[in-house]
Amino acid sequence: MATQDAPVVPVGEDTDCGDVAVQRRWRRALHLSSVTAQIDSFLANSGFDRGPWLAVVFAVGIALWFVLDTPWQWCAAIGVSTLVAVAAASLIPADGRTPELRKALVVLGILLAAGILLVWARSAIVGAEPLPYPQVHQIDARILQREEQPAQERVRLVLAMRDAESGVSRKIQVNVPVANDDNGLREGAIIRLRTRLMPPAPPMLPGGYDFARTAWFQGLSATGSVLGDIEIVEPASTSAGLAPLQRRLATHVRGQLGGSPGTIAAAFASGDRGGISEADEEAMRDAGLTHLLSISGLHVSAVIAAAYFLALKLLALWPRIALRVRLPLVAAAIGALAGIGYTLLTGAEVPTVRSCVGAVLVLTALALGREALSMRMVAAAAFFVLLLWPESLVGPSFQMSFAAVLSIVALHNAAPVKAFLAVREESWLARMSRRALMLLVTGLVIEIALMPIVLFHFHRAGVYGAFANVIAIPLVTFVSMPLIALALALDMVGLGSPAWWLAGKSLELLLGIAHWTSAQPGAVKLTPEMGAGLFAIYVAGGLWMALWRGRVRLLGLVPWAVATILLLVKPVPDVLVSGDGRHVGIAGEGDTLLVLRESRSDYAKDNLLELAGVEGEPIALADWPGAQCSRDFCVIDLERGGRSWSLLMSRSRDIVEERVLAAACERSDIVIADRYLPRSCSPRWLKADRRLLDRTGGLAIDLSNAHYTTVAEGQGEHGWWRGKRD
Repeated sequence: MATQDAPVVPVGEDTDCGDVAVQRRWRRALHLSSVTAQIDSFLANSGFDRGPWLAVVFAVGIALWFVLDTPWQWCAAIGVSTLVAVAAASLIPADGRTPELRKALVVLGILLAAGILLVWARSAIVGAEPLPYPQVHQIDARILQREEQPAQERVRLVLAMRDAESGVSRKIQVNVPVANDDNGLREGAIIRLRTRLMPPAPPMLPGGYDFARTAWFQGLSATGSVLGDIEIVEPASTSAGLAPLQRRLATHVRGQLGGSPGTIAAAFASGDRGGISEADEEAMRDAGLTHLLSISGLHVSAVIAAAYFLALKLLALWPRIALRVRLPLVAAAIGALAGIGYTLLTGAEVPTVRSCVGAVLVLTALALGREALSMRMVAAAAFFVLLLWPESLVGPSFQMSFAAVLSIVALHNAAPVKAFLAVREESWLARMSRRALMLLVTGLVIEIALMPIVLFHFHRAGVYGAFANVIAIPLVTFVSMPLIALALALDMVGLGSPAWWLAGKSLELLLGIAHWTSAQPGAVKLTPEMGAGLFAIYVAGGLWMALWRGRVRLLGLVPWAVATILLLVKPVPDVLVSGDGRHVGIAGEGDTLLVLRESRSDYAKDNLLELAGVEGEPIALADWPGAQCSRDFCVIDLERGGRSWSLLMSRSRDIVEERVLAAACERSDIVIADRYLPRSCSPRWLKADRRLLDRTGGLAIDLSNAHYTTVAEGQGEHGWWRGKRD
């Protein structure tokens, strides 16, 4: 049978369209294969530790749940993450050209989905529906928790009550004036009281503190205050547990050491910060020393190190024990028990738990002869905390705690630092100078690492904190805390007075450093709301610098530089409007902030000042020469963006003739009111009355760009946000 030869295509002649398409697909496939191979080679040869990145990916999954708005978006993110993991596991051969990329994609997908699911489940389990509106009730409730706050002249109680109307059990928080306090108000007692309850407050302004979110994860439905006396219906049983012990310890310390040093000593000994005055708290914050008041790594490490050292030395005095057991193992166990006990005694807050877990891991590594200070230790502690409290990821406590530890570990694991701190033949003066310089550098690195976090959450940061910490940290670690521990031990035999006197002097020095540092010119840097986008860029750059090794980690400076430039050019809001419409702040008219009302609330005033990035006392709009104010309204014209803006703001709730109000609205670009305005009020651009503010929450208005941001934009359909239901 004859065969037909295949046609020969001369070189250089075109093939048909199908052949060309096939060739292009092969080229694209080869190119893609090359790219994936390069990525796999980079992952295999870069030398970075993969363990910490697992914690980062898990945390990103948790953060996605907070960033995304609706349940369908959460489900979509879980679906996409799972699909990536399944596709990588099934389509990429385990023994193929890209095994590292395969593992990375599988783990990435699984951990992202796990993070979203975990925090979603946590929200559904512990979240408490907020009270729909303010109410006044007489209730019977059981005391769950008591917190004494003598600096605010009040006692804070967490109560369990049953709603008389719906029959639903609620957990509420009420403040009791010291005058109404009673010895019977203890955990377990059933009381009858009349109280005014409020739903947990959302952020007053965009970028402000979100108490509603915090209350949601604490299971709080309402907060309030007591009206009148409290009746004890059923007294508490015999006090037991750690809370009464913590209060007795704090009371004992304040009794032995009066004034401000006593309140600081009580915070170190028991974690009770309720007695610290506002002036001392503000000075410590502006001096960059607030971390010393929060029981965290410094305090837990000092307790564990002291217990470890004492156990090791005392056990070595008994030859029978020293010759039969490994003393480092026994001392490590004793140190771990001391750290766990101190963590529980001081309230087991997130920084304390993280520090305790990290310290126990360090002790375990020392006992096993492994490297103690490592990123894997930090990652393990982060995983532990996030598994128990995934919501802590978005709080400043978790972020500042882990950022500080990451900075320390990354710095001291860097090759130049290891070479600088290497043991060598030198005089004691040179060795101490080297250590002191390293302490200063460490303080500077920590301050730089914490600066974006502090500015994002608090909109202010202490500039000289690194220098203050050079003295304050050794003072607290090696002087104040050992003296407090010694004084408490000597109190058991009635000989603690000399140790208390010395501890008081050391704490007076600490407070003196704080007040002097905070009083220096330029000690505090204020910045308006940063925004979640810029903050994410800072976090990404910081993680890159901390977790990569070698010179490639310097690439993390690029996002930091970009974020810093964007922050510097970010426009400051011209007008800030609170969610209830009562508080209005106007920036840009000189160096002060103009306010519609002189509020008796420091909370409202501080929010307006911080989010406007303005220092000093605000000026009432009625006292400003450029404003015209009557009993009912204020009018001011602002020059922004090359044009004049006319603002009309309500000052009272009195009835105003509708035709007069409509005419005033027509002449205005923006109208702001804490009440519902009639539809006839129609300004040229924005009408921010209660009808709008109930949906949006507080506003930050940028007149130069004719744009405004709202509190609602960052809330989505999460359970703690009530605006979507109004």
